[in-house]
Amino acid sequence: MGMHEYLKSLSDLEMINRAPGYFKFEEHNVAAHSFKVTQAAQMLGDIEEQAGNEINWRSLYEKALNHDYTERFIGDIKTPVKYATPELRTMLAKVDRSLTENFIQSEIPAEFRAAYDRRLGEGKDESLEGQILSVADKIDLMYESFEEIQKGNPEPVYMDIYRSSLEAIMDFSNLASVQYFLKKILPELLKDNVATNSQQLAIITTQIIQR
Repeated sequence: MGMHEYLKSLSDLEMINRAPGYFKFEEHNVAAHSFKVTQAAQMLGDIEEQAGNEINWRSLYEKALNHDYTERFIGDIKTPVKYATPELRTMLAKVDRSLTENFIQSEIPAEFRAAYDRRLGEGKDESLEGQILSVADKIDLMYESFEEIQKGNPEPVYMDIYRSSLEAIMDFSNLASVQYFLKKILPELLKDNVATNSQQLAIITTQIIQR
């Protein structure tokens, strides 16, 4: 048993589209999302280090790069569905974990199983690296929705995604990297906004930040 199935499975992530079921001008897949989240996490980690906080870079890269790998088993489920009830969320998590464990046991050589059990586990934990992952994930989702809004996508869901992503980021407003994002990056994003509903986007942003 080698790592052939694992390497082959990486291509599966390119076939899973994000935000399934909604009209999009630009398709995004899970593989591209994982790369962008890792880049965003790297930037946030740099900011945290500049603020004097210690980063476990191995943990951060592993968490970010692998955080959606298990979607190859059950796909990218719409957020409203995934979080519809606590029971459903718990059930999906159990299915996800079971399929992941079966994959590790059947396809990963014994000497690497502990490493992949760590990498393919839930990365959004209470550690600084886990919190950075949560923020980086929402930043990419926010930018994806912003791109659709910019292009005049009529689906109201993208304004909702933008709002919910920023609200989730605000949950980590104690982080130096989030404070930097809010003060330095978010204003640049809004300045870039040429959409017809740009005023609505600015109002939503202000309301969330000032809560």
